[in-house]
Amino acid sequence: MAFADPHLQIPDRYIRAAGGGGVVVVGDGESLELPVVDMARLLDPEHREAEVALLGSACRSWGFFQLINHGVDEAVIQKMKDNTVQFFELPLEDKNTVAVRPGGIEGFGHHFRSSAGKLDWAENLIVETQPFQQRNLEFWPSKPPTFRDSIDKYAMEMWNLTTRLLRFMASDLGVEQETLLAAFHGKRQTFGLHRYPPCRHPEKVIGISPHSDGFGLTLLLQVNDTLGLQVSKDGRWHPVRPLPGAFIVNVGEILEVLTNGRYKSVFHRVAIDAERGRVTVVVFQDACINGLVKPLPELGETPRYRAIGKSEYFKGHTAEVLGQGERFIDTLKK
Repeated sequence: MAFADPHLQIPDRYIRAAGGGGVVVVGDGESLELPVVDMARLLDPEHREAEVALLGSACRSWGFFQLINHGVDEAVIQKMKDNTVQFFELPLEDKNTVAVRPGGIEGFGHHFRSSAGKLDWAENLIVETQPFQQRNLEFWPSKPPTFRDSIDKYAMEMWNLTTRLLRFMASDLGVEQETLLAAFHGKRQTFGLHRYPPCRHPEKVIGISPHSDGFGLTLLLQVNDTLGLQVSKDGRWHPVRPLPGAFIVNVGEILEVLTNGRYKSVFHRVAIDAERGRVTVVVFQDACINGLVKPLPELGETPRYRAIGKSEYFKGHTAEVLGQGERFIDTLKK
């Protein structure tokens, strides 16, 4: 397998013609970093107003922030980290017992490729975790033996964290908490577990191509401390340096539409390290209003996006990811 040894020749199906990682314009000497939101301050009446303003500013200006003091059970986090690493260390034949099927999304494999047919330098495990009745355990690994339980517990922790965040976002937006929560309640929650092996020529490959997330909200857990995530802002790529114990949270395209463009869903990508691998656990929370992707009427504003059915939206966003061009939601602007 190509990933077994970073010093083996790179197969052509991974090599990007113009280079994978590209040039990071922002240098080490610059101090611009993602905003840091403190959940403890959000929960503290004395500091809540200022922290809600910080949260709103982060969602408007960056579309990304790091969340500290999040209150998620540390034992659940550690077990999820351990099991994820253990899964990716399994022999290929074991991982392929939950391989993604042709035309499918769930399972293990190389899910993403460019319009030119080039693969991302990553292996992934994708499973849907909510609603519970839609879980397909055929794609939930049985190795390591505690993995399914870890996914189950982590899924609930992430939903609880999402609801806490949404309540404060609603406060920032000036809408009732239940209004925003209703758009997310009962909708799909998807796990994306990613391993980005080292590559001796990182400039020739890319971990994940530039894209904007098509769901409502994304919560990323960095399993180790290898850098790789880069966020686009003002036409430049900014490398993200994860804070110990923090989650990286970003606005998805649906949340941008729900907020009528107040919050921004921005392009990001993953660059590869020459010597060290990177492992992440990403949870995507979906949203819609009665089957439609549209701005919240409660905002009391003239909608800047036309309403679209969820299935039509999903097709459009999938085409966006494959084409890696403009965001699909930009075509919905009035």
